[in-house]
Amino acid sequence: MKNLIGLIPDALPALLALNKASENALPAATRQLVHLRASQINGCSVCVDMHARELKHSKESDERIFAVAAWRDAPYFTDAERAALALTEAVTRLSDRPDPVPDEIWNEAARHFDEHALAALLLQISVINVFNRINVATRQVAGEWAKSEEAEKYVKTGAGAR
Repeated sequence: MKNLIGLIPDALPALLALNKASENALPAATRQLVHLRASQINGCSVCVDMHARELKHSKESDERIFAVAAWRDAPYFTDAERAALALTEAVTRLSDRPDPVPDEIWNEAARHFDEHALAALLLQISVINVFNRINVATRQVAGEWAKSEEAEKYVKTGAGAR
């Protein structure tokens, strides 16, 4: 199947609107780290590639980008980022444990993010998981969509500006 965004054109603006509604409540670096980590867990090459590039474009260090998958053992992340990454892993892996989002993980995130930011964090985790599932299920290849006619139209209309 080609990318379903081209088949159902109203889907992308809806997903981007959900993303936009919650993006300003969090630091850009936190959002991008969350997107990269969920994409790594889900094996979404399109999103791993895209979000690593976004982090690089945002002047994040190579050390931080390369260490996202091993964030627990790397000294490059703030306590708030660690809490966001832990919540990302829990929410992304809901079926991996009997208590998918343990109080310890939730409470640590709530310690670093007020209720509004925590809601935004959950929306950001959810949106990236939707994109990951679409891309993985339809076997999208990193870099391929960017070359497509749909992507060109998307960029020309300015919808891609975030």
